[in-house]
Amino acid sequence: MRAFLIIGTFLLFMNAASIDAQANSLDKANEYQERMKLYKKVETVTHIPWYYLAAIDQYERNIRQVRKDLPKPDSIIGIYIPPEKWAGVTNPNPSEENPAIIQFFDGIGVDGDGDGKASLKNDEDVLYAFANYLLSYGTDHDNIKIGLWDYYHRDKTVGIIAGKAKIYRHFGRLDLDTHAFPVPIRSNHSYRSTWGDARGWGGRRMHEGTDIFAGYGVPVRATNYGIVEMKGWNKFGGWRVGIRDINNTYHYFAHLSGFAKDLSVGQVVEPGTLIGGVGSSGYGPPGTSGKFPPHLHYGMYKDNGRTEWSFDPTPHLRQWKQEERIRARKK
Repeated sequence: MRAFLIIGTFLLFMNAASIDAQANSLDKANEYQERMKLYKKVETVTHIPWYYLAAIDQYERNIRQVRKDLPKPDSIIGIYIPPEKWAGVTNPNPSEENPAIIQFFDGIGVDGDGDGKASLKNDEDVLYAFANYLLSYGTDHDNIKIGLWDYYHRDKTVGIIAGKAKIYRHFGRLDLDTHAFPVPIRSNHSYRSTWGDARGWGGRRMHEGTDIFAGYGVPVRATNYGIVEMKGWNKFGGWRVGIRDINNTYHYFAHLSGFAKDLSVGQVVEPGTLIGGVGSSGYGPPGTSGKFPPHLHYGMYKDNGRTEWSFDPTPHLRQWKQEERIRARKK
């Protein structure tokens, strides 16, 4: 009887977890739908392409999630505009919502939904205000980049947003949440958390990734929807590839045996896209190989709008592997 109770409790728990997962999936889908409606609506009025609005919104949402000096995103649109920038630096009332007064003080706040108020708490007002700001520079790619630089004053931020825009434009949708394990899950491979371990070649340094050991030439795949930011040789990483995803995370694949045919910087990839093979390149001039067993060094780095730091990829690798197994069972 006790065994039946335990099994019954387990099944109820699993069923509840499944229902919660389905509910979260529906909530996410509705959220994406509402965002896209706003992007397209503002695009119609300002002619700023929706995928740039989506890229800016996603960039802002991501940095707010990892920065302590910014409020956490709590609405459909994640763009944060400081009150003084919204209302005007010299405006004595940073909470001002009168569009005419905001304009008088050269604030960027505008009334986006026609209710007579320019409110920082209104998603449509915020999105329209940023689009209206960019519109003063122009609606083409180059002028939008100039506007972004004048706003953020950081080349890397402009590059990240432009990359996100290219990804969104390529796929034509916002739901880009699927992941893949870096090597085929049915391949013979092993890994454990090696992030933070000491490394001695080239000077004492910290290991900024997880080593996945596999046979020479085992396919290495993109883990996320993203854009190739870097491809080439590094004396530490050998032949390596860097891919930036839509969440401001940079994925670093090192010690490759070579690159996939036609892989190029600026290329948009998706989970499972072949980028190279497992190898043992590195620790010397271009072409050096065989100084250690073949493996993939996989690193993850987060950008917060100011700097970039590494973090342990292992929990993500475990999760992505499990997700891929579940998808494989459903086929």
